[in-house]
Amino acid sequence: VQLQASGGGLAQAGGCLRLSCAASGRTFSTSVMSWFRQAPGKEREFVAVINWSGRSTYYGESVKGRFTISRDNGKSTVYLQMNSLKPEDTAVYYCAAKGALYRVGTPVAVDEIDYWGQGTLVTVSS
Repeated sequence: VQLQASGGGLAQAGGCLRLSCAASGRTFSTSVMSWFRQAPGKEREFVAVINWSGRSTYYGESVKGRFTISRDNGKSTVYLQMNSLKPEDTAVYYCAAKGALYRVGTPVAVDEIDYWGQGTLVTVSS
């Protein structure tokens, strides 16, 4: 699976952005898709995950209630709608894919990921 993230940019605090991640490869519809982020000087952080069908999602505590992950298997694309942005959301955002096995209601660890996208920078100004 090859992943191409887009949609990053500059937003003001309280604003919104929508990230997209287009995937190539026949296994997208059975892959668990996630978003991670990495701020300068910090470790890569789990943001959100969605299972293969789109029926199950889970979010990191810092984004819960503000971000929404979704997917369109027909378009092989996963999205991250980010609302009520905060300056601390500033980071490079990565989409990621892993196999279909996923325990509903749990985050995904970095070392579980099989494929990473190239990252898209989100900057939130105060």
